[in-house]
Amino acid sequence: MDAKSETKSFPMKGGDDESSYVNNSSLQRKSVDLSKEIIEEAISKNLSIENPKTFWIADLGCSVGSNTLVAVRNIVEAADHKYKSQPEFQVFFNDHASNDFNTLFLSLPSERRYFAAGVPGSFYTRLFPRSSLHIVYSSTALHWLSQVPKEVVDINSSAWNKGRIHYTDAPNEVLQAYSAQYVTDMEAFLLARAHEVVCGGLMFLVIPGVIDGTRDSQTDGGFFDVLGSCLAKMAKMGMVEEAKVDSFNLPVYHTSPKEVIESVEKNGYFTIERLEKMYSTGISIDHIQIFSDHLRAGLEVIIKQHFGFSKSDLDILFDMYTKRLVDSFPTLAKAAEKSLHMFFVLKRKNITIAH
Repeated sequence: MDAKSETKSFPMKGGDDESSYVNNSSLQRKSVDLSKEIIEEAISKNLSIENPKTFWIADLGCSVGSNTLVAVRNIVEAADHKYKSQPEFQVFFNDHASNDFNTLFLSLPSERRYFAAGVPGSFYTRLFPRSSLHIVYSSTALHWLSQVPKEVVDINSSAWNKGRIHYTDAPNEVLQAYSAQYVTDMEAFLLARAHEVVCGGLMFLVIPGVIDGTRDSQTDGGFFDVLGSCLAKMAKMGMVEEAKVDSFNLPVYHTSPKEVIESVEKNGYFTIERLEKMYSTGISIDHIQIFSDHLRAGLEVIIKQHFGFSKSDLDILFDMYTKRLVDSFPTLAKAAEKSLHMFFVLKRKNITIAH
């Protein structure tokens, strides 16, 4: 099996307290609900597999909570409707080993049409035997890079991202480092899946991104800039070392439809059967607290790991963040209009990969 020692773990916050991912993932749920009809149509029209006795499904980057369970149920129901032979279903829930699988498995419905198993590991590596998966699903996970680009935390690099935690409004060298990391990661992801998905099988990828041609200064990455300004403020307050802030960057990249298409075409083992673009409806100032809570659920673990923050430190950080979001709302709301979710339906070509 392949392994990438440099691949890092960036889990969502586990458990079920008020700041957990379980209780702060309703924004991601919208993508799950909107994709239901697309999944049903694709399985009916595009899935080319002859009456399998056991149907293997994998949710990559499943995290924890109801979203993955709803998505899996939608896939199983659609496949069950297509195949009258009533195959058995094996569902694999994948995420990093540090993901809160216990909470996930405790939430599994008692009456379900599938067998469930957890598969820990990075989806940027091989996770399953060759030609074993019939359907792969991944939602709002592929914007997470395998690691922060090394150049942006190297003080001797032209891409050193001092004073920022993301590539938004950073020098072009920083953006290029992030883009290059994305290309490398997507290449690894697609090649791993090309080995694992059976010919005629499908991949459903829901990827947060930006409209083609959008400049990084126009993206909703500005929300990360606000968080960076809060960390800088805490450094001035003596709550954290400035060097710690300078060495902290988010491993997040919002790609464009064009970039994803280029990666798929370069890989060569999948056809793009469908691409739907779900454009942002904007963000209301009334939802600022909800947005802040969702961001905390997604980033708390990585922030805590880097800075060693206590719960009270995190409370201070995100209270400050929420207030600054309100102050910056007009600019951020305009940037949010440039974001979208891409829904790709990929089909595995009938091409064998040399071992």
